[in-house]
Amino acid sequence: MRALYHYPLHPASRQVRITLAEKKLKVREEIIDPWNPNDDFLGLSAEGAPPILMDTVPGGTITISGVRAICEYANDGSTRHPLLSDDPFERAEARRLCEWFSVRFSEDVDALILAEKVEKNVLSLGPPDPATLRIGREQLGLHLTYFTDLLSQRDWLAGRRYSLGDIAAAAHISCLDFLGEIPWRNWPAIKDWYQKVKSRPSMQPILNDRMAGFRAPRHYTDLDF
Repeated sequence: MRALYHYPLHPASRQVRITLAEKKLKVREEIIDPWNPNDDFLGLSAEGAPPILMDTVPGGTITISGVRAICEYANDGSTRHPLLSDDPFERAEARRLCEWFSVRFSEDVDALILAEKVEKNVLSLGPPDPATLRIGREQLGLHLTYFTDLLSQRDWLAGRRYSLGDIAAAAHISCLDFLGEIPWRNWPAIKDWYQKVKSRPSMQPILNDRMAGFRAPRHYTDLDF
């Protein structure tokens, strides 16, 4: 039986959860506090941070850590429900978008908004800093403008079909939406895309996440928001 160690309000963990659900792979989920991981978890991999997937294979158990490695492993492990296109450009574009979210989006947006609103809350470090949030929101607007441009040319972010690129986007945007940080009326093209994403069965566990100390806006679970 597979085991996934994750944190609910964590884009990388959500990306893995959505990917595993899209591939119809059963997994037992274990929630880990990334700011206070226990010794057993720290012994699983050198990274010592979620997400980490343990899978039973012929000959024993393997451990895979890191969002990109886990998602590619899940996609390559089954030919059902492929999440990368047969088209070389679209396949490369999906991987580029995954990298974009892991690096640029995380640095420009998550490191400011999620750090201020989630990490400070969990660690009791005081209220979010308004100046930091303002910068994060400005950066978010720049990214959403770019994604709007992509969607004006494509059915999905990486091309003609839903892919790991869309999953990466959904993981990050769903965390921000949980915190009420997406002004949807300003981004109709992204809203249309996200409505399609939210309607997929793989997103339902994400939309059902609840966390002590946080209250998602009412539209968060609404498929017709």
